Amino acid sequence: MYRFLRTPRWWGIHLFVLLAIPFCVFMGTWQMGKFEDRVDSHREAEQKPPASAEAAVPLASLLPVDKETSGRAAKARGRYGKQFLVPGRELDGRSGAYVLTLLRTDGGRSLPVVRGWLPAGAEAPAPPSGEVTVVGALQASENQGTKGVTAGGLPEGQLGMISAASLVNVVDDEVYDAWVTLSASPAGLTPVPAAAAAGTGLDAKAFQNLGYTAEWFVFAGFVVFMWFRLLRREAEAARDAELGLDGQG
Repeated sequence: MYRFLRTPRWWGIHLFVLLAIPFCVFMGTWQMGKFEDRVDSHREAEQKPPASAEAAVPLASLLPVDKETSGRAAKARGRYGKQFLVPGRELDGRSGAYVLTLLRTDGGRSLPVVRGWLPAGAEAPAPPSGEVTVVGALQASENQGTKGVTAGGLPEGQLGMISAASLVNVVDDEVYDAWVTLSASPAGLTPVPAAAAAGTGLDAKAFQNLGYTAEWFVFAGFVVFMWFRLLRREAEAARDAELGLDGQG
């Protein structure tokens, strides 16, 4: 009754099943590994001491920004230049803007410095004159997927995104592909907490990896289920043919 299992058609089915199941298991395990990596990164980020508790190190030693250096205390020296507002930023449930001032460093490049958060409708304080040394948490440039980023159409003096790409057309200096948020803000401003590095938080993407893990294992189970279902159906058809119940006798 099971002689059909040795037919070319069923050899093809067997081969597909033998390849599909390990592939599904591999992909499910890989997705689970991605989720576990994010859990570990999240745990490490939570255990990392705040920038205010660390000894600040020169900015250049922390670049380029990655998972290890994001949030680290960086220091730079220079003179403040142009100042911008970054609107649409919330802090503790209140709406306002970041006050971003470019610091022209001794090396000639400008560093975006978020001096603090400003409530909606308030006036931003002017930056200090003369040479200053700033200390703050290092952050990677924002992108379109960053929370709070605003598309174009803003008035002059405002930015929708904190990045070298958004500043290249509004300033003449070369801009660092990074920014810092001051540990201590001047009067009238509230310090902006450092954000977790990309890929270290338990965000929707992390749980998406977990969902994909379940999907791949379900696919593996479905392949086995379909193989048994096809086997049972053909076995029943073969039995009916032997008993002359297939309507062809």
